[in-house]
Order: sequence, then structure tokens, then C-alpha cells
Amino acid sequence: MNLNVEKELAALRRMSVGELRLRYAEVFGEATRSRHKQWLIKRILWRMQALAEGDLSERARRRAEELANDADLRLRPPRAPAAPPQTQAIHALADRNSRLPPPGTVLTRPYKGETLQVKVLTEGFEYEGQVYKSLSAVAKAITGSHCNGYLFFRLGGKRNDR
Repeated sequence: MNLNVEKELAALRRMSVGELRLRYAEVFGEATRSRHKQWLIKRILWRMQALAEGDLSERARRRAEELANDADLRLRPPRAPAAPPQTQAIHALADRNSRLPPPGTVLTRPYKGETLQVKVLTEGFEYEGQVYKSLSAVAKAITGSHCNGYLFFRLGGKRNDR
């Protein structure tokens, strides 16, 4: 069988995914679950070439079988094991910004004649009985406009008074 690869490739590229899946079933003799157009084109063209020009040698086929027997084949990657609660707490603390003091610390800041107090929590910040996700959210609640919470509370930023 004389195969014109360029002609076949052009014809496959013009096909829809549904048509490629039908062509795959014709060439391989089995259906596919894939809907990835480029992968289908490559596989179909490879199979057509293998049928036209000959497949792997018997020696290569035996070696491939040996390698496949040694491989741990999976369709999906294994799920990550659930971390114990202690590990999660350690990771949560490690993920915190280094400019933040440890949980339980009370940040104080004079602002417009008042002394503001914000308590640092493990997940968020407490100001006047309300819990906020970030220091910027606390600063916005205080000032009414968006500003950088680290700068507002003078944590590792510029030391300008506002």
C-alpha cells in the first residue's frame, strides 16, 4: 500500500473531532474516549503508516512488553494522601507572610486621634468584633478607601505617617 502522508494529514486536519473518532475506530478496530483533535490526528496517521510500511519488529515488540510489565500504569494520578491536622497547621503558619506577627498579637495604630487595635488570627484579622480576610480589608473598613494593609499598619513597609 502506497501512503501519501501529506495528503492524508491534510484530509485528517479538515475532519471534525467526531469524524476523527470514527476514523480512529476504523483504523484501530476499537473506539476511543479521546476528544483531543491533535492527538487523534497523530495516532491515526501513525497507525496508517504502521499498516502501510510495517509495524515493529518481533524483537522490539518483546522488549516493549518487558518494559510495560515493569511499569506501574495508571489512567489517573494517585490522590494525595490527606495530611494530618498538625501538618496542615504547620503549613498554614509557613505560608503566612513573614511581615505578619504570630497569631494572637494585637496590632495598634494611632489614626485620626484614635488608637486602633487589630488582633491577628490564624486565618484573618479581628477588628471591632468583625473578622476580615486581610489587613487591606481592615484598612479599607477603617479609612473607607483601598490601601495597603501592611503599609497602613506599618508592617515591613514604608514608615510614613498617614
